[in-house]
Amino acid sequence: MTNDSILQLHSTVLAGMREMGPKRLVRSLDFHAEDIVPIPDASEDGFRSQLLAATAGDRLTELWRKSLAHWDFADNPAWATTLRRTTDRRTEIYDLLFLTAETRKVLDELVPVAAEVGPTVISETFTPWYSPGSQQGRAFYWPAYARMLEAKGWSPEAVAGIDDATTKVVERLADPAAAEAYQSKGLVVGYVQSGKTANFTGVVAKAIDSGYRLIIVLGGTLNLLRAQTQRRLDMELVGEENILEGADRTDLEALAGIDYQTDEDWIKGKFIRHGGLPSLQGAVDITRMTTRDYDFKRLLRGISALDFKKHNPALPLHDPQNLHRSAACLMVVKKNKSVLTNLVNDLKKIRTPRDQIPVLIIDDESDQASVNTSNPKKWKEGKVQRTAINKLISELLELLPRAQYVGYTATPFANVFIDPSDSVDIFPRDFIISLDRPQGYMGVQEFHDLESDIPEHERTVANSQEKAFVRGIAPADDDDDSALQRAVDMFVLTAAVKLYRRHHGPDPEAFRHHTMLVHESVLKADHRDAAERIRQLWFGAGYTGPTGQARLRSLFDTDLAPVSAVRADGAPTPTSFEQLIPYLGSAYFEITGAQSDPVLVVNGDAEIEHGTADFDQRPIWKILVGGTKLSRGFTVEGLTITYYRRTTAQADTLMQMGRWFGFRQGYQDLVRLYIGRSEAFGAKTVDLYEAFEAICRDEEAFRDQLRKYAELVDGAPQVTPAQVPPLVAQHLPWLRPTGQSKMFNAELVEIRSPGEPHEPTAYPLSQADLRANVAAWRPLLDHLDGTPSVFNCPNPATGQTRPFTALTGLASRGEVLSVLEELRWLDRSYFAPHLEYVRGLSEASLVDDWLIIAPQLTARTSVSASILGSRPLTLAQRQRRRDPLFGAISEGHHRPALSRLAGAGVRTDDPMTESLVKARRGVLALYPVVTSPPDALVTNGAVDPSALVMAFVMIAPASARQSGQKMVRFRTIDSSRSGQAIIDTAAH
Repeated sequence: MTNDSILQLHSTVLAGMREMGPKRLVRSLDFHAEDIVPIPDASEDGFRSQLLAATAGDRLTELWRKSLAHWDFADNPAWATTLRRTTDRRTEIYDLLFLTAETRKVLDELVPVAAEVGPTVISETFTPWYSPGSQQGRAFYWPAYARMLEAKGWSPEAVAGIDDATTKVVERLADPAAAEAYQSKGLVVGYVQSGKTANFTGVVAKAIDSGYRLIIVLGGTLNLLRAQTQRRLDMELVGEENILEGADRTDLEALAGIDYQTDEDWIKGKFIRHGGLPSLQGAVDITRMTTRDYDFKRLLRGISALDFKKHNPALPLHDPQNLHRSAACLMVVKKNKSVLTNLVNDLKKIRTPRDQIPVLIIDDESDQASVNTSNPKKWKEGKVQRTAINKLISELLELLPRAQYVGYTATPFANVFIDPSDSVDIFPRDFIISLDRPQGYMGVQEFHDLESDIPEHERTVANSQEKAFVRGIAPADDDDDSALQRAVDMFVLTAAVKLYRRHHGPDPEAFRHHTMLVHESVLKADHRDAAERIRQLWFGAGYTGPTGQARLRSLFDTDLAPVSAVRADGAPTPTSFEQLIPYLGSAYFEITGAQSDPVLVVNGDAEIEHGTADFDQRPIWKILVGGTKLSRGFTVEGLTITYYRRTTAQADTLMQMGRWFGFRQGYQDLVRLYIGRSEAFGAKTVDLYEAFEAICRDEEAFRDQLRKYAELVDGAPQVTPAQVPPLVAQHLPWLRPTGQSKMFNAELVEIRSPGEPHEPTAYPLSQADLRANVAAWRPLLDHLDGTPSVFNCPNPATGQTRPFTALTGLASRGEVLSVLEELRWLDRSYFAPHLEYVRGLSEASLVDDWLIIAPQLTARTSVSASILGSRPLTLAQRQRRRDPLFGAISEGHHRPALSRLAGAGVRTDDPMTESLVKARRGVLALYPVVTSPPDALVTNGAVDPSALVMAFVMIAPASARQSGQKMVRFRTIDSSRSGQAIIDTAAH
């Protein structure tokens, strides 16, 4: 254990180096050691010995973890010449500290480099004004918030990560003290239930520190969502002293009207404390214009409280002499027409000139102010409501010339990129920031085997996410509730395991919430029926008797125990059902509660306002039944079991219903998703699990695309925010903007992708178009050799190999271009940018020929067929998972070889692959696809061309990459208005 004098010495030295950068460590230790009694060991050997002897939680190790994380994450500091979050940066740090190899090795083992990608930034150029140095002496709320995160258990790397991400936002806002007003507008894209609130809380903290004096947080469309956001900001940012307005928390009279008197966390002192009013410490106070229980109400605290006091009346409020002595006002308001109307009307009456007030507007769930329904009539009603909200936001921006607008959303396919008429005033013209996937987050990668090379028959709960966490629902008939019974049984079992872990683990207060979500419909009548069905199952389950216990034992032995044995990650876990039995009774009564009801229906504000679904107010161990109210913004705490069968036609709506995504610390192995695999949807059936996977794949592909285009070329951005809508349209080719007179001003002309696979999914639906595409491809099929080749290329990510056979042949660049130009699509613009690239490659002689490769499937059920008289090829069955789009077409174990054949990556040990690699050679992998069982489509060995989709993967030669060339090319539709993202065609 580190002694106090050594800790004091290193704290002093590292504090001095925090902003100036690392310096000679031993020299600094020697210099400061003389001032400490007793004089500590200042040698490097002594430092290394302390680290080697450290145990978990050692204070010296944590101190160095924080310092290294801060330096690792520093963006272009004056002392560094290397990229942040790289081993090169860490080596440079060690070099500046003059550390020996032995000490470097110890530090690397204790504090590995946090090499996550970090936020992706698509941005216009901006005038730098915000930096840690510029905030010297003014930073108050951000350091306090960072300390709060550390106290909550955030690692130094996670805190450094959010510091970095929030700075990326704040530095792109306008300087609040600038003489000229400017409105910056941006969008931050996170993941469903991934900590967006933590990010914008950090943004608000830094904004207040830097001079923003009116903070307006638009906190969703439900009372509970607004109240949750208010409480979070009050607890982690505003703080006890600001809430009490300087009153003594022990003075009962002073507490009258304070909204947290009965709040468990307030009583336990968990709200942040600043050690007195911030204004008495050289900072500014925060005045709450709203509380947890009260939204903004006209004249309640309105006009007078919105008048900002000036220290020097002769100067504008935004002058630094006034700005840093004036309190900040914070309001969290619901996206409701009447509430926002009251706010707009009050702002019109304040005495402080509105053009002097630096304002930050945070729009949580910024793409939502609409009715989530597939009913076209209801959608139009929701469109009107969304337009009304956006109109009021536009009025706020017009009233407040110094207002900055930052939207937060979980879907990169936000409304703002889809409908120009919807987003004229809130379009993120200045920046788009895509947040990195946070550590400990259970997202699509934890529920889907996206890139697994493991054959289906070899997958187990240890190597397959689907087998570990996903359970399909396929009822025999409408009355079959067997899957629901298993889900409820698993809910009881996992409740007992949580009690077991609470008893055997380090935290006796762990697992405050334990919930199950049942989501089958949007209709309240269906919710009542579902709740009643669950109650009947519950009270007929016999959990306290032999029948129920036998069923639980079987589920424990066949499902829970095998998964936890390989996925518990060190959490205390019972190895036998007998060890769990003592906790089953307590789990049962914890769930039923005093009302003897295991079910909580959440489908309207009435339940919420009564506090029944408020996770902040009390522990909740319940089965939640609901629809839209539970599908967006609402965080279901402790969610362990999900039973999901609801269908929807809207992709973003379906994505937002993925409440099973989120942080599941201490119980990831217990999470289960019961999901419909064959749900009725109109005249057809839908596999909801596959639909989710297709959406997630497309969103991840888009995030990867933004990440690639975020790299500067010759110091300039490849893509600006105004050019993002046509990139979104590439992923949503069937969706046309609804605006009649407005359109986006950027048109995507070309996508350059040397050495990178492009896998189209928007193939046509009509039989005539399908036949035409088959006919277009037919000449290239004659180039295929009749003798299959075996490819055995290792996956560079895993090092594993899985061989496959394929027919191959070569075609000239002219032949391939001719075929690609003939193809038909759902929307011609979908493939046009890729086709333009192929034309350019041919004209510039950057491609000589194309390798045509047709992988052959070897499963026992595979079917081969002739295509318009060609030699037989195996048919792949795929589904249009995002109807009318397909999901993944190619096989995961084919992709490494296909990329390598185009010259990407490094040389492999596979002789067949390497024999075909050649500079200026592209690759076209053909996958003849059918959407129904192939046997029914094959007659006399030939497949019906009107039912065949000639799907393919295209990889341009890696050798075509040109230094300094942007990966995308755009055209401005109206060059006279090139600075505008959206143009009004009716104006001309």
